[in-house]
Amino acid sequence: MLKQLHVAGLLAAILINANALAQNFPEKTVSIIVPQTPGGASDIIARTIGAKLSERWGKPVVVENKPGAGGNIGTDFVAKAPADGYTLLMSYVGTQAINGAIYNKLPYDPFTDFSPIATVATVPFVLLANNNLPAKSVQDLIAYAASNPGKVNFGSAGNGSLNHLLGEIVNTTKGVKMVHVPYKGAAAALTDTISGQIQVTFSSLPSAAGFIRSGNLRALGVTGTKRTAKFPSIPTLSEGGVSGLELSPWFGLLAPAHTPAAVVKKINADIADIVSQQDVVERLAAVGADAYTISPEAFANLLQSDIFKWKKVVKASGAHID
Repeated sequence: MLKQLHVAGLLAAILINANALAQNFPEKTVSIIVPQTPGGASDIIARTIGAKLSERWGKPVVVENKPGAGGNIGTDFVAKAPADGYTLLMSYVGTQAINGAIYNKLPYDPFTDFSPIATVATVPFVLLANNNLPAKSVQDLIAYAASNPGKVNFGSAGNGSLNHLLGEIVNTTKGVKMVHVPYKGAAAALTDTISGQIQVTFSSLPSAAGFIRSGNLRALGVTGTKRTAKFPSIPTLSEGGVSGLELSPWFGLLAPAHTPAAVVKKINADIADIVSQQDVVERLAAVGADAYTISPEAFANLLQSDIFKWKKVVKASGAHID
């Protein structure tokens, strides 16, 4: 009986300490690690949310870019950081759910080494073409690539990125041979598409929104099941005859595994409130993103499901990196 009371008292003390920790969090600077280069969707979303969290918490929230190896360098950095909530990862389905299937070996486990905190937004990707390319539509591009095998180069944010996989899926499903050209981030791929060094590239819509509006790039189609509200003239890829790309990947915050549940819950609640604010909704919508928040538990289930789903997609595409 005494032993049971002791255990109950110990558990109560742990719960009280955990709640106190969450109530006082944060007591110092919080870092959000973006494992991609500046200017991409992860970076834009992280800076939007980071500024709001800093206002809410009264503590600095610093966004740090740690790109490289398809997002693996920054992701691994967070996986090995202290599990205290002060080092967070802005990730997305490409890095967190696809890299485990496309890379033969990773220095971290995309699922077990992390505590999912909160999704922030869903973001469609867009297929972009150099303005001098004869193709004016997705159908035109497929026909052009089919009659010019090996002469259409498609850029991506790097080996193993979702941009890369999308191009490989087009190759596989349409029987064409566009050549993959990996870059160290979306910005460089977009720049070379504008200049004509490469012909097309897949990019997250937020990364390319400014170039589309300025007319520097021609948007041929967006992923997802419907056209985006801010770019209604861009057809979906399925409208253009390319099926299997009806997706708008999630972007969200994760922490190292074993981060206190009370801290995870607090950050999730704060993110949910911030993403519901009209100015944040409008800021995300302006670059083609849709606000999207779910509980930590639902996020964990979503991540696990996506890891399973994309493993099958990657295997079917034949894409892999040693």
